[in-house]
Parts: sequence; C-alpha cells; structure tokens
Amino acid sequence: MPLDPDTRRQIAATHAVFIRTVAGACRGQVPAGEVEALLAHAEEAGWQRLAAAVRGLLAGRRGPAVLEGLDEEDRVIVGAILEGIEHPERLPDPAGAADPTQAAPGLAQMIHAARGGDAQALQMLGHMGEQMTRAGGDMARLAGCFHALLQGERDADRLARGMGPRGRSLLLSLVEALGRLDTH
Repeated sequence: MPLDPDTRRQIAATHAVFIRTVAGACRGQVPAGEVEALLAHAEEAGWQRLAAAVRGLLAGRRGPAVLEGLDEEDRVIVGAILEGIEHPERLPDPAGAADPTQAAPGLAQMIHAARGGDAQALQMLGHMGEQMTRAGGDMARLAGCFHALLQGERDADRLARGMGPRGRSLLLSLVEALGRLDTH
C-alpha cells in the first residue's frame, strides 16, 4: 500500500541528516568516507538493500532501477536523496517537524551502542553530530549534548537549556528512550 504524503514527509524528516549527507556526497560536497561510515552502520541495522541503493547513487546510478527491491520507507529515503541531488533546496530540514517519537529511538540506539564500545556507532554519531551542527538551531544544540549523553547524563532539564519546543521535545524523547535502553 503506498504511503500517504504526510507519512512520506515524516520519513524524510526523520532521516534528514542521512539524506542530506548522501546527497552532498553525490554532489561532491561531502567526503565519501562520511557516507561509508553511515552505510556500514545501516547494514549492521539490517538495511542492506538501502545501503546497496545508496552505493549505486554514489556510483552515479540515477534511474528507476536504483529503487528496485526497496521497501516503501527505503524508497522514500532514496527518492528524497535523488530529489536533493537535483534540487538541493528541496532537501529535508533536519530541524524540521520530525516526530521525536520516530527519531529518538534510533538516535538512542546509536548512543547506547557507542556507550557500549561500538566504534562504528560512535563514528556514525560523530558524523551525525557534524551534520546537525551545520544545520544550526536546536539540532546543533542537540548535537552538543551527545558527549554528555555518552557520559551517562540523563538530566533533561540541564541538557535542554536554550532549546526551543521542538528541540526540547526531541531531547526528552531521546532521554526517555536511553532510560529504557539503560535499564535493559
């Protein structure tokens, strides 16, 4: 069943940093090594087909064949990358209206894995932090919290100082998700 436009926008917003990084690499503005670290982590998380499609994009493939074998969510992500390659002004905004309940669990998993010694998760978190810092605003403030979160800080009030409502909401969801992971 095809996804409705709101769901498609939500998926793109949730994966905005990834989409922007890949599109930037395809345009030669982001080092390919940054994307490779993201892809290695994606493959570990079971997204082999998405990683293969992105590698196709990096190799210059742009036709409909790059979407073959992808599920609906992956098609949205690859479609947003393709759109961003041609029209960078249409790339999703990492500070946009992403639902924190969607973004926080994945980010929490990455922080939890990095705390546990997963070097790839730490590297991917670093790359995401760089992209979020470039985005500015609450995303940059959230990226600035990564070190404290990696060190075990869970005081949301302290971490959220200076953030707007969206940033605070994302941070609260992230701290809650980390709390659940920390107890398991």
